[in-house]
Amino acid sequence: MRRRDFLATAAVASVAPSILARRGWGDSHAQHAQQHHDKTIHATPADAMKAPRETLAFLPCIRVGMEGEATKKPDYLAVVDVDPHSDSYSKVVARLDMPHVGDELHHYGWNACASCHGERERRYLIVPGLASSRIHVIDVADPRKPKLQKVVSAEEVKKTGLSAPHTVHCLSDGRLMLSMLGDADGNAPGGFLLLDDEFNVAGRWEKNENDAPDMRVRPPKPGMKFNYDFWYQPRHNAMISSEWAAPNTVRQGFKVEDVKAGKYGQRLVVWNWEKQTIDHTIDLGAEGLIPLEVRFHHNPDSAHGFVGAALSSSMWHFHKAAGDANQSAKPGRWTAEKVIQVDPVEVEGWPFPVPGLITDLVLSMDDRWLYFSNWLHGDIRQYDVSDPAKPKLTGQVWLGGVLGAKGGTKPDAGYVGGPQMLQLSLDGKRLYVTSSLYSVWDNQFYPDMAKRGSFLRQIDCDTTKGGLALNEKFHVDFGQEPGGPSRAHEIRFPGGDSTSDIWV
Repeated sequence: MRRRDFLATAAVASVAPSILARRGWGDSHAQHAQQHHDKTIHATPADAMKAPRETLAFLPCIRVGMEGEATKKPDYLAVVDVDPHSDSYSKVVARLDMPHVGDELHHYGWNACASCHGERERRYLIVPGLASSRIHVIDVADPRKPKLQKVVSAEEVKKTGLSAPHTVHCLSDGRLMLSMLGDADGNAPGGFLLLDDEFNVAGRWEKNENDAPDMRVRPPKPGMKFNYDFWYQPRHNAMISSEWAAPNTVRQGFKVEDVKAGKYGQRLVVWNWEKQTIDHTIDLGAEGLIPLEVRFHHNPDSAHGFVGAALSSSMWHFHKAAGDANQSAKPGRWTAEKVIQVDPVEVEGWPFPVPGLITDLVLSMDDRWLYFSNWLHGDIRQYDVSDPAKPKLTGQVWLGGVLGAKGGTKPDAGYVGGPQMLQLSLDGKRLYVTSSLYSVWDNQFYPDMAKRGSFLRQIDCDTTKGGLALNEKFHVDFGQEPGGPSRAHEIRFPGGDSTSDIWV
């Protein structure tokens, strides 16, 4: 699909340490390993904010869809030095190739987080292949020397009737839970896969009254149309998941007719956490097309969170309703309202206004600051969400995108694509950003990324008054990788980050 067709549709839619890190991370590999083996993690979000500064970052780097010889090579995990006092600052210091070609590494997570505080060590990265359905377990006891521990085959995964793994969260009992975008054949709605604490497939999480003995022929979950991201909040007995589309839809590229045919999501699914069943759904309508990343408050007592609707370029605040005189929302049920709208912008040479396309968001550990990226516009925004129903814009910075020049970004400044994946340091003072969304979509809207690769940048955040400033000293160009250009995606730190941990 041509990007002009996409813009027509999108424009319409938008208008309609821890114990582990307290001693700090030094240069010694032995010190890295010793600290990494301490039991996880931070007892509270406030503890996490006091942890030492991150000095390394992990990123999955994708060669799927690249031009030339690079696309014939496997994806890999990169380790980047983010310590400004290091001689290798802003450089890739280690790489681990995956054993197969064509994985499309995407989102990934840890074997342990705050939900199992003091019980398990944060040692293994769980790195799925969105395209291959393989799940890689990587030992990062020494974060500068990652080692492949295990690969869960696609065949084992698909025995559950699921494919296309996406978000990874650990559970307090030692198991791992992954959102799956499709069934074994790549059709919607997908579901949720469980791995045991030895990384073996343990079945599916969601319950179904009509469960069949053979999970491969299990009927779709009633009320579930699509799947994407999820976050659970046990103190409110709730999990909320979002909707993208079936793997068979998105891997063909974005098509206007698919939107018109209802092949993309617009709902949040509210689950009963204890019963593992759907309680109700929240339809965001035409102003909430393609809700992607789900971010609850880090405070486990809070019943508030945010989700960004990519295609409609809108931000939604979801919360548990207290009920009202008109009974528009029953007490105890969850509801959502739009709190931010990114308006489309007229651009010379474009037949329709260009939408922002909100593709990622992150909340600071104190739940005060919200950040999100507009992949097409090219900007990152900071909002004060002390009152989550009334966000206040406090900062903005531009990194490429269709409107990059509007913010002072020059076309030759090394920005291929727009800002996409975000990760925030535990203290909330540094925001990291990469530019790749999904290889097929990258190649539609930013075709140069297939030959020039993506970037990693760091932004300084004012957490007192608000404000954003690009760190000019930090720039990793993944177009200059030894094995050829690649696309860097989600960012994680050995000591934890603002999207890894769930407190229970």
